[in-house]
Amino acid sequence: MKHVDKERIAQAPTLRRRSLPALGFAAIAAPALAQETWPARPIRLVIPFAPGGPIDTVGRLIGERLREKLGQPFIIDNRAGAGGSIGLRSVVQSPPDGYHFVLTSSSLAILPAIYANLGFDPRTDLTPVSLVAEIATTIVVRADHRFATLQDLVAEARAKPGIITYGTSGIGSSNHLSGAMLASVARIDLTHVPYRGAAQATNALYAGDIDVVFASTVETLGQVREGRARILAVTTASRIPFVPEVPAAVEIVTGYIAPNWFAIAAPKGLPEPILARMSAELIALRGDADFRARFATLGAEPLMSTPDVLAARLAEDVPTWRRVAAEAGIRAE
Repeated sequence: MKHVDKERIAQAPTLRRRSLPALGFAAIAAPALAQETWPARPIRLVIPFAPGGPIDTVGRLIGERLREKLGQPFIIDNRAGAGGSIGLRSVVQSPPDGYHFVLTSSSLAILPAIYANLGFDPRTDLTPVSLVAEIATTIVVRADHRFATLQDLVAEARAKPGIITYGTSGIGSSNHLSGAMLASVARIDLTHVPYRGAAQATNALYAGDIDVVFASTVETLGQVREGRARILAVTTASRIPFVPEVPAAVEIVTGYIAPNWFAIAAPKGLPEPILARMSAELIALRGDADFRARFATLGAEPLMSTPDVLAARLAEDVPTWRRVAAEAGIRAE
């Protein structure tokens, strides 16, 4: 708004002596000025997982950049538990005032498939803001394991149903569902072994307790570079730049694509001007070379989409994971 308009609004006694049209203008302008003040205080960014993981790293990076753009700090609020549903529910129940957001993973689309009474629908009880990043899930074995390729794993699983074990960060996690989907699409029988986190699953892999781990690039690329692990495949639709020699699993198992993604959402009813501002600031980060480089160190591809892209992804993924969970009999305890 132009400076002269602010002066007119400030001169309340003068405006009261003017005509009705002038009063109408002032009444319209005042709410506009109130909207322009957002954000006027710190913004809470809930991450429904424990500190230290890949999504936590991404959240702190985004919060740092948005603080520079919006002039207010983003307070990271880690609310882990129940596969991410505790943190998500806290945002669903928050006021849609622009001061409560959640950065979550593709578990947002998985939770309705594994919880009989989740208490909310991610497609209707949240405002989609942005699909933030896609991060590959890797299918990993020890460097000295008998499986040299994903073809080896599939062949043995068909010959010896149920013998091959795979570890993940827990029942109902995106990695668990990725393994279940591989078993479904490839028509093989794998035995899932859940752990409290990816680090525990990886430790079990090196101890020889399990054959395979499904984990994100954040958790596995460093170990591959150290020569301790070998990636058999990535679950994205195509190969990723960080390990271009590693095949996408879909090259071996037709139809198998199970990427993990991160997204930002807000309580239902977020005002359109705030949604538009947040979306614009996130999309602008795609052109930030340093931001992209820092994402690259995590093995993540920044997407920073418009809200409709996230809404479409949820509409596609929720029924997919319902089918996978139903076929595998996966339910949260």
